[in-house]
Amino acid sequence: MNHPDRHTRTDHPDVDHHDDAQVAPVHHTGHQDHGGQAGHQDHTAHGGHGGHGDHVGQFRRLFWIMLILAVPVIVFSPMFAMLLGYRLPDLAWIGWVSPVLGTVMYGWGGRPFLTGAVAEFRARQPGMMLLIGLAITVAFVASWGASLGVLHHELEFWWELALLIVIMLLGHWIEMRSLAQTTSALDSLAALLPDQAERVVGDDIEMVSPADLQLGDLVVVRPGGRVPADGRIQSGSASMDESMITGESKPVRRNEGDAVVAGTVATDSGVRVQITAVGEDTALAGIQRLVTEAQNSSSRAQRIADRAAAWLFWFALIAGIITAVVWTLLGLPDQAVIRTITVLVIACPHALGLAIPLVVAIATERAARGGVLVKDRLALESMRTVTSVLFDKTGTLTKGQPTVTALHAVGHDQDQLLALAASAEADSEHPLARAIVAAAEHQQLPLSRATDFTSSPAVGVSATVDGHQIQVGGPNLLQQHRVAELDVAEQWRADGAIILHVLIDGNVAGALKLADEVRSESRAAVRALHDRNIEVVMITGDAEAVAASVAAQLDIDRYFAGVRPEDKAAKVQQLQSEGRRVAMVGDGVNDAPALA
Repeated sequence: MNHPDRHTRTDHPDVDHHDDAQVAPVHHTGHQDHGGQAGHQDHTAHGGHGGHGDHVGQFRRLFWIMLILAVPVIVFSPMFAMLLGYRLPDLAWIGWVSPVLGTVMYGWGGRPFLTGAVAEFRARQPGMMLLIGLAITVAFVASWGASLGVLHHELEFWWELALLIVIMLLGHWIEMRSLAQTTSALDSLAALLPDQAERVVGDDIEMVSPADLQLGDLVVVRPGGRVPADGRIQSGSASMDESMITGESKPVRRNEGDAVVAGTVATDSGVRVQITAVGEDTALAGIQRLVTEAQNSSSRAQRIADRAAAWLFWFALIAGIITAVVWTLLGLPDQAVIRTITVLVIACPHALGLAIPLVVAIATERAARGGVLVKDRLALESMRTVTSVLFDKTGTLTKGQPTVTALHAVGHDQDQLLALAASAEADSEHPLARAIVAAAEHQQLPLSRATDFTSSPAVGVSATVDGHQIQVGGPNLLQQHRVAELDVAEQWRADGAIILHVLIDGNVAGALKLADEVRSESRAAVRALHDRNIEVVMITGDAEAVAASVAAQLDIDRYFAGVRPEDKAAKVQQLQSEGRRVAMVGDGVNDAPALA
């Protein structure tokens, strides 16, 4: 492992991703060099996900401006003054305040609704926008007619126009803010790519954007750096952190000829990768497409709501026509105009336009206080019908990082053994090393200063601590010293754990079991679901042994192991095909398609 103050490397074994029963050597290195990982503002291939965020700001600003303009429009509206019983000052300019500012509100504040109404009219799909556009247009025309004395004074609706625009802007601002949260998964996916890639050109290396890479290009991925595009390792080997893509909690050893995926991290050493897929052909782009398609797809309930809005428009229009015909037949044409315009204006669902976004916002806010982020408003309504809950493992049921879960000492005190191992790993930044140090710190064990630190790839680390040579490593370290592993290792291996042996002066002094620790609250959650007769299912990219171990600890009903992210949505559909109502609980990018 590379340290800022020591140019050395720590190496550790890990459980091989492809063989549950075997322990394969995996060495890792420091993460201080992230090569351009500081920001992600310029991902050309993944742009365009900030639209909802822009709309939130636009509707927010427009709402506050229109609210300020609405005050004088309403206060100086003759009809509003008559309704509340107060008199307006007898000044010539007073009568023009509402018409002038009301016109500004109609043209500026009403523009989003008018453009939406035109789009719905052209598409011959009337909905809420056309209904709002009809109401504010009729109110605008009628109000000018009343202000100019062409129409009856009762048709002065400037105050109604102002209130309608302000209320609808508030509702749409709240709705846009809710919709903006749905892009977080796509933003997380785009953030997995580095800002720049190091492309090999002859004997030189040039910095380019991942979007500029071509098939066959050779790129350098340094320790701690992310792979910029899908490819195959041409030279070198590294332990790849693929958790954000596959859900596999442990680094996976990749050697020459092995495929690597865009967005994964080389944790221990640098490799050269030949690009085999770029842009929309990468696995990461495929996951993005799955998320986008799922988020853009309309549910049955959404289609029903759209049809209801269309029926409401036709109902308002027909009601206006009937009103005009009836009052005309009664011999009151003037009243026919007044009543018809009134019907068309009040038919716009003020309460509906504000109530639905408010209900969604309140419900999602209350859910967020409980640690639940809601992407789909319909999900809240559907939760009462759920019969199966599908949990992601890594980072959801478990902590998503290795933890020392057991320790076996031979001829030494367990605390002493852990302190010696942690002292040897104290300067390391690798997750396994941090887990050992964290375990010692949790028990408040004093650490000693390590000297003569050395490391050997795929073998382990060695350091002098308190006058003794301390070595921490895996099976290759044991083979090098011709010593056997402890009997407890076989039991730990069956649990899918990472096993590190500790040698003191060349003799086996103990072993450490590291695993992705189960969250304490997971047991309570599973128990609560069982109490409600809800089936609990687990899905993970981890190997069978790891999945079986976690499922047994939590008393989970069934599980799916070794599932890649693009297949998780299929597992949800499989459960649904069995007649189950499924809720998916996940925490990361690799769960995005299934969650969407």
